[in-house]
Amino acid sequence: MDDSQLLRYSRHILLDEIGIEGQQKLLAAHALVIGAGGLGSPAAMYLASAGVGHITLVDDDTVDLTNLQRQIAHTTARVGQPKAESARITLQQINPDSTVTALAERADDARLAQLVAAADVVLDCTDNFATRHAVNRACVAAGKPLVSGAVIRFDGQISVFDPRSGDQPCYSCLFPQDQKFEDVACSTMGVFAPLVGVVGAMQAAEALKLLMGVGRSLSGRLMMLDGLHMEWTSIGVGRNGACPVCADTAHAVSKRAPASAIKA
Repeated sequence: MDDSQLLRYSRHILLDEIGIEGQQKLLAAHALVIGAGGLGSPAAMYLASAGVGHITLVDDDTVDLTNLQRQIAHTTARVGQPKAESARITLQQINPDSTVTALAERADDARLAQLVAAADVVLDCTDNFATRHAVNRACVAAGKPLVSGAVIRFDGQISVFDPRSGDQPCYSCLFPQDQKFEDVACSTMGVFAPLVGVVGAMQAAEALKLLMGVGRSLSGRLMMLDGLHMEWTSIGVGRNGACPVCADTAHAVSKRAPASAIKA
């Protein structure tokens, strides 16, 4: 690190758990953020400010006026622009040292496999089950840790699914892909703006911890937030020995999450 970087990241370097070694790991890391909306905005912004060396943003949508209530990476002047490119501009303004790749596309299974394989950590900031399961399959196949978040109305949830540890669950263990869950859109149900900031920031925190190898991740735990009463609930999540996605990577039995867990 040069003098400018030592100054920029000094508050990280002061932390015994991080130091210069941990910060160098971030500078050399590659994070894949899928979705540049409500969750992806704060998550990607914190990754950039923390010094993650390469951030790839994937989102095929464009900035709409209704997004600006909560999607803080975008501005009024960028309405109509691709979200991935709008977010790239914001991240480069925060930290020009980070390389940001903006992909205005909807990645299919083959493309996800390619993108996930090139990353060190994946953040799922999307809003539908089909994409969540596709991202999970790619992460399990590539052995890459996945940080998953979701928010709707006043409710949020976050967990980590880390296939590098053979006894931990994947996303499909928690929400089996053969079960029919109804996707709930914020365009019809609404969403309390600050909650996407809370969960998105936590996704960034979990991703940074994973990249540096510090602390304990949320792997094997699901954190659920009742934002109306500001109460957190933590539940244990076990491996599903019959999971069609990850069952062949370990032999364990799952404890399923309750039906009250957020489904989108």
